[in-house]
Amino acid sequence: MMGPDDLRAAVAAGLVTEAQAASLSALAHSRAGARENLAAGDEPFELFKGFNEIFIVVGLGILALGYIGVAAIWVASSLGGTTERITIAALIAAGLIWLLSEYFVRRRRMIAPAIALSVTFAYCVGVGLFAQFAQPFMVAQQEYSSVPMPIALTTLAIFIFWLRFKVPFAMAMIALGLFATALVLAAERAGTPGSFSDLFLLSAGGPFAWITLALGVAVFCAAMWFDMSDPHRVTRRSANGFWLHVVAAPALVNTVALSLLAQGQSGLLLGFLALIAVVAVVIDRRSFLIAGVGYSVTLSATVFDAEGSVYTVLLLGVFLVLLGAFWERIRAVLLRMMPFLPLHRLPPSVVT
Repeated sequence: MMGPDDLRAAVAAGLVTEAQAASLSALAHSRAGARENLAAGDEPFELFKGFNEIFIVVGLGILALGYIGVAAIWVASSLGGTTERITIAALIAAGLIWLLSEYFVRRRRMIAPAIALSVTFAYCVGVGLFAQFAQPFMVAQQEYSSVPMPIALTTLAIFIFWLRFKVPFAMAMIALGLFATALVLAAERAGTPGSFSDLFLLSAGGPFAWITLALGVAVFCAAMWFDMSDPHRVTRRSANGFWLHVVAAPALVNTVALSLLAQGQSGLLLGFLALIAVVAVVIDRRSFLIAGVGYSVTLSATVFDAEGSVYTVLLLGVFLVLLGAFWERIRAVLLRMMPFLPLHRLPPSVVT
């Protein structure tokens, strides 16, 4: 292991500059801090660093409720111009949230307040844009021509928020915004889906399932780009990948699995779920696997009979426990079987 004395010697010998030595030292401390309390091979995940962050989130929630109440009184006090007042109140709130983010996110680097502020910012911008551009009477008559623009602009605003503050959770909201924009545009041209399952059945009428599948693949590729740029998972790029996997996995798994189930291809369905498990282990993303297992549990409870459901859930539970217990050993075997993969861009195996 290279220590501070080694870096100073390298600077004195002219092998690296002082700036490069400082960058190497910062990277070493970042990696140590990110994985300090993690076992080898574990997946970093944080929703908050301490109870003070929860305390601040509660305070932000109460502040938001108070602002909503004041804004509602201000909007109701006018006999006209309601839309304009709603827009102004929402955009003022978005501006205040931006200022709060400058302190809690960029300066204090808090995780839970960052998530709360990003969600609230998206909500405020969305309310303002929908009040300005959407036509509620047209939406009530299933005419959605006025909806794509505020959704797309809200997604763009979240992207700008992410560019400034780099909140990983905002990546999930951006992906969901893209889903919503594409699906509403499709509904405008092809009519609304007949049921919720039409969003995932490739055999259903309309392009909705194909859009879901295509966007799921695109979001998965974006998640892998973030993951492969940070194979040791010590920066926010890895957290960006985590939240994108959370969005991509249900879109991919549900679309393919429901379509196979509708065609009676139970054998292919089991093979596909096994493939999802292999992919999750190879890329070392338990979050990606959870979507497949969660779908399987839901499927067993809704499609199979009561007795079959119980046995299916039992087998899935045994599978998850065994996989969790031997995840790294299984992963090491799979990586040795796949030398053609860019292993240097994947998380290293801790089992030799």
